[in-house]
Amino acid sequence: MKTLNKVTIAGALCLSLFSTVAFSCSDENDYPAGQEAPSVNHANAKTNFIQVKGTAFAYRSWGKEGGIPLVLLPGTGGSMDDWDPAVTDGLAKHYKLVIFDNKGVSSSAGTTPNTIQDMANDAIDFIIAMNLGKVNIMGFSMGGFVAQRIVLTEPDLVNKMILADSGPKGAIGLSNLPNIIAGSAGLSPEESYLKFGFTDSQASTAAGRASYARVHQRMTDRDPVLSDATSAAQFTAVLAWAQPDAGALDEIKAIKKPVLLVHGDQDLPISIQNAHNMKQNLENATLLEFPDSGHAAFYQNYEAFLAKAVPFLAQ
Repeated sequence: MKTLNKVTIAGALCLSLFSTVAFSCSDENDYPAGQEAPSVNHANAKTNFIQVKGTAFAYRSWGKEGGIPLVLLPGTGGSMDDWDPAVTDGLAKHYKLVIFDNKGVSSSAGTTPNTIQDMANDAIDFIIAMNLGKVNIMGFSMGGFVAQRIVLTEPDLVNKMILADSGPKGAIGLSNLPNIIAGSAGLSPEESYLKFGFTDSQASTAAGRASYARVHQRMTDRDPVLSDATSAAQFTAVLAWAQPDAGALDEIKAIKKPVLLVHGDQDLPISIQNAHNMKQNLENATLLEFPDSGHAAFYQNYEAFLAKAVPFLAQ
């Protein structure tokens, strides 16, 4: 969860964590003669940049070569360093993984748009610029909103989709986000992470603390904190998505791709009812519901999540 400095907006939906390590990005990794380069994983994957319609996008990629790549889309306030390595490295054992900062986010240049559709357009441009071909996409929270717009805008670009603790337009509970953020004032970063992502049970809290520690394992080339302008733009986009939309569930019926819905039964900002509603209105959807789990259900239950997600993504 992004630290809520001055009760700012950034990060109530995702579990965005900010490092105090200064950002740097080297062009190449140099190893002494005769020393083999370490295997690439979440902690050491190099930050690269690609020009997307004149804007530099930051990305990292690692994992198993061949097959259909998997592109991850983070939640509000999230950057490349806010994914739980238990999930990313678990997925990368089976698929080529691509994480990136969308326009204006952290290490990427440009101005962050304030609509979900424009964010989706930028993500589409990035995927095309990367020459990835058809991809699988996974969106967490706000990233799930973006993922829906990607598949509705460019369906031929997507093979399969995972929506983790996300929801349709007008998602139940999402309009209460300002009050949820206000209620988090004074919490430490770890306390905020636990409040939004996990439940009060001993088991969930312990899983949340372990996840928090994993997210901080990467020590070099970490993304910088999101700017106030980017945070404001994302918050505006999320609140617009939260507005009631009578046609939202009918709209997603146009999504014909296989979809894996992953949700915690005690998700604070996005009610589990959203996942049930989406399952009923998606032609080819499977719901993986985790008990005693909050907004970071797939972090808390990463082993069970991977056991379901890996075969789901298989061609």
